[in-house]
Amino acid sequence: MARYTCSFTIALPIDHLQPLLLELLQGCDLEIQYYNADYILAREIPGNISFSKLVKVEVFIDRSTATETESRMSIVTKNEELPLQLDNHCRQMFEFVKQEIEESRHWHLIESLAG
Repeated sequence: MARYTCSFTIALPIDHLQPLLLELLQGCDLEIQYYNADYILAREIPGNISFSKLVKVEVFIDRSTATETESRMSIVTKNEELPLQLDNHCRQMFEFVKQEIEESRHWHLIESLAG
């Protein structure tokens, strides 16, 4: 199973974060499966890629450390594909979503830590 993670600190009030993340993920051609105040689950839409390579993206919003001006979140990008190659489909989707978050015009990125 391929799995890639990244944490972000952004300059944005926590109340504005979730709607913007939902929009951003949909803009990455991901379908929102579930969401609540501190969690979002999105996945690739079936049809263009084999089932085992379909990527799921989980977003965890850290409400416990949020301030009036800063929010923290983590993403986990995963699929059932074995990561036999460094540049596999899950890694490509992870890098794409990560870049979209880092370059979003809706907030200012303070910190990004990939794991």
